[in-house]
Order: sequence, then structure tokens, then C-alpha cells
Amino acid sequence: MTARQVTIEDVARTAGVSRQTVSNALNAPHRLRATTLARVTAAIDELGYQPDQSARSLRTGTRKVIGYPAPADNPADPNPLMGGFLQALVSAADAVGHRILLFRCDPEHGADAVAKSFNGLIAARQVDGFILSDVIHDDPRVDVLAEAGFPFAAFGRTAPGRPQNWVDIDSAAAIGALVGRLLDQGHRRICYVNSAASLPWLADRRAGLLQAAAAAPEGAFEVGVPDDDPAALSHAVQRLLIGADRPTALVCATDWLALTAYQAVRTAGLRVGTDVAVTGFNDLPLCTVLQPALTSVRLPLSGIAHALVDRLITAVEDPAATPTSGLLLPAEPVVRGSTPER
Repeated sequence: MTARQVTIEDVARTAGVSRQTVSNALNAPHRLRATTLARVTAAIDELGYQPDQSARSLRTGTRKVIGYPAPADNPADPNPLMGGFLQALVSAADAVGHRILLFRCDPEHGADAVAKSFNGLIAARQVDGFILSDVIHDDPRVDVLAEAGFPFAAFGRTAPGRPQNWVDIDSAAAIGALVGRLLDQGHRRICYVNSAASLPWLADRRAGLLQAAAAAPEGAFEVGVPDDDPAALSHAVQRLLIGADRPTALVCATDWLALTAYQAVRTAGLRVGTDVAVTGFNDLPLCTVLQPALTSVRLPLSGIAHALVDRLITAVEDPAATPTSGLLLPAEPVVRGSTPER
């Protein structure tokens, strides 16, 4: 004979509160005093109470499930940044009683394939809303969800005329902070090592460097040759490092480009951190393995994930309260041996 399932009434009796108070603790904890919430939570833990999610879904019309189209990745060479974001997203959703449903949706397969991926989940009522990442200005996923009128929040800025419920980092300010530090260290010839990829976050980083360059006392900045071929980029940087007027600092748009910059500096017979300062962006694990360790910009992945979940839940629970403007979060420069004090 199986033990009787613990009910919400059992929790109410143990905590000495009403059934409605227990319901509020589960669904609207902000309505309760901290002491009352703590008492109810203790009773739930003591009794091992598990809310009936299927009944709650029928009553509220929500599933407590968030759809997340996983970015395309190579299992043999995974993207550590987006892997970290997924972990942060799962934790942020779990903190408010939601789960993440992963599914495949590749925008490169065309708008029809995107629509099929999303509309199937919407029609089956499997999710309450979606969180998107790697969003670009003309993102077909945004268009599909906007047309369907279905709630979503985006990691990355959406174009004007589309829903503006997004969270992003202030890449321009982060690059500007790195350049400001280099200026304070006495650098005046700073080369920006860019990528040929046409991505909005890379454009923001370049804009931040140009803005910092315009405010510099001497304004002696150069922009590196954009090329995604590591060998060609390494040769281009090497050419810039030859001569008396060579740059003394290389500001790289990504950590992977910084790795190429390290190779170019050493091939030119110079030393990273001593003869040439180098900075990256994203603070991937490779930053601490390089010698000297790479100064980079760390993305606040946990803060981004929590902000996205909060915004999505707001849009789900009260569509009229859906944010109509985006949220920019600061990114944290992490200073290491590649930019020592001069």
C-alpha cells in the first residue's frame, strides 16, 4: 500500500496558515511577509510536498516551461560561452519554478523552417514563451514570434519596429573601458584587431573603440585588417608590428582573435605584455591558460539570464506589462598579465 500523497491542506495545517496562503507561497511569494513565507517553506520541506503541476497548468493556462532554441554548435568543439549561458539560464528558470525546453531551430534553413519549429511548440501549448540568444537585427525568429503574438525575450538587440523585449551587454562601453586603461598606461598607438563577420555585437565593440579613439589626447589609433583566416590575420598583424611606429597595444574583438595576436607578436620577435599589450573579449577559459594570461571582458551571464527570465515571465503573466525597451548590462573587464602597468 502506498503512502498517502501530501496535500496543500497538510502543508497549511503544519504551517498554521490558510490554504490560500500556501497557494500564494507557491505562486505569488511576493504577497507574503518574509516570516510567513519562511514558515510555509519550512512546512513544504518537512512534508516533502510536491505541487500538482498538471492541475496548476489547467488552472492557470501556463506550463512553467520556457522554450530555448539551442544555438548550432560543434560537439567536438563546443562554444564555452554559450554553454555557460545555458547553465545560467537553467538556474535562472529553476529559481522561479520554471524549466527549460531545448529544441533545434537553425535560421540558416530559412524562414519556413523557423516558423515550423516555433509554431509546432506554440500549437501544442508546450511552452509559455521563448528565450532567444545570438539575436541579430533582422532575425527571422523574432519575426515569427512577433507575427504569432507569442511572448519572448531576446539576448541581443532587436531592430526598430520589432518587439524590444531584449537584454544585452554594453559592448561599446566595455571596449571603451579597456582603451581608457591602455591610455592611462601611456599607450598612444593602439591597433584594433577586428573580425570580418558581420555581427551586431562586433559592430558595437568597434564603435566603442572608435568613440574612445576620438576622445584620446593624440587620437593615434589604427584599425587592424579584418580577416577571419588566422594565418592571414597573423601576417597582417606582424606587418603592423614592424618598424618604429608599431602599435604598442592590440585590442581584439574576441578572445580567439587575441590568440592569433599572441602568435603574431611572438613571430615578430616581441613579447606579449612587455613589448605589446593585448586584450580580448568574452573571457573564455583560454584566457587563463595563455602566457601571460589575457586581459578580457567577462559577460555577466547569470545577470543576463535572470533578467531575460524575469522579462519573459512578465510578458507571459501580463502582456500589457511587456517591456517596450531593452536593458543594457555592464560587462566586467578582467585585468591580467597581458596589460601590465607600465
